[in-house]
Amino acid sequence: MLDEAGYEKLRLDMVARQIKGRGINDPKTLAALSVVPRHLFVPERYRPESYEDHPLPIGFGQTISQPYMVALMTAALALKGSEKVLEVGTGSGYQAALIAFIGCSVVSIERNPDLARKARLNLASAGYGEAVTVIEGDGTLGLPAKAPFDAIIVTAGAPKISEELKAELRGDGGVLVMPVGGLGLQELLVVTRQGRDFHTQNLGSCRFVPLVGRDGW
Repeated sequence: MLDEAGYEKLRLDMVARQIKGRGINDPKTLAALSVVPRHLFVPERYRPESYEDHPLPIGFGQTISQPYMVALMTAALALKGSEKVLEVGTGSGYQAALIAFIGCSVVSIERNPDLARKARLNLASAGYGEAVTVIEGDGTLGLPAKAPFDAIIVTAGAPKISEELKAELRGDGGVLVMPVGGLGLQELLVVTRQGRDFHTQNLGSCRFVPLVGRDGW
């Protein structure tokens, strides 16, 4: 069984080889992945694999994404550290913890009550329980009562870009990152809002579990 020093070595190696070594150089993203203990966000039997280059099951048919994909999505948000961020799909809580480490205020919506409870426990165990608010509900509808958001990140694949989520972006540079496409393969899209205009950038192909909800599957 690895101790904390062993996990730290694996984590730093992950950042050097899988993240930095593949072209992600955003300092805040690299710092977050170097510190946040990913192994605390996976079931105990998978902890020895927690820093390897692939997704892992977290129960209830869901996964924690491959470290590179988590890093790519985090860097795409271009966070400075003071933003209000909405996450759709809490999963294990790892992505929210990274964003909280950067210094942002995070609200995360999880459809599955059991996953939401587990994510709260994971976040508390890792030291981010007070920095992230996890609520239960249909994340495809966003959270209009708390809008606008400086950034929105969707951690499951949707058939289309949600108009509700676009409407909840801050009008002067709000950023939405989400995988869009079919059930088997999606494209990772970055949508930036300037007033009534939305500009979309495609970061390439990806594979995510389906986003379930009114504007999902």
